[in-house]
Amino acid sequence: MTIISPSLLACDFLNIERELSVLEKVPNLWLHLDIMDGHFVPNTTFGHPIISKISQKTKQPLDAHFMVTNPEFYIDTLKAISFETFTIHVETQTNSVELLTKIKNISKNAGISLRPSTELSALSDDILKTCDLVLVMSVEPGFGGQSFMPTSINRIKELVERRNDLGANFLIEVDGGVNQSNCHDIINAGADVLVAGSAVFKGNSTDYLNNIKSLRKSN
Repeated sequence: MTIISPSLLACDFLNIERELSVLEKVPNLWLHLDIMDGHFVPNTTFGHPIISKISQKTKQPLDAHFMVTNPEFYIDTLKAISFETFTIHVETQTNSVELLTKIKNISKNAGISLRPSTELSALSDDILKTCDLVLVMSVEPGFGGQSFMPTSINRIKELVERRNDLGANFLIEVDGGVNQSNCHDIINAGADVLVAGSAVFKGNSTDYLNNIKSLRKSN
């Protein structure tokens, strides 16, 4: 079953504890944290105190995407948090393999991501054999509400081919503009994890579970 990772940026943040409780017992679900520093991307989001509080209020796995220029700082300062995934950007590092190896000491999965404008060739074979997850950005990182880039479908398919050729085991996650109208194509292309914000947190909180089920409709 496809893992759905609701992006908490899209939830009712003034009532986040209630929002988390609605999702608490949903199977095959992660909680996506977009962590931005105002430098790698122009926006800023969750800081250390908020991340810590969220981790205390839920038992669902935390799927953290670090859009930051200095991921080493976050590895060191958030090592007490139990992350399901800790994903960094290939654009920020000259030695991603070394950093991914370090992440494995604090997180179940070490992830690597890249902007839509970055060629997949930036992900070397060594990176793909080391990482546990590749996050395909299907919009430019930094802001929610953007439309899915159709070219991302071919990027997913290319990653599936490389995974097979290398005998690697990384998951493929897709983030940006994912909704009920394109989830079928994204899953069929080979995505294992879908990040969705407004596609989950639309309507009333009573609608969230049905929204999640509809994102898995091609399974």
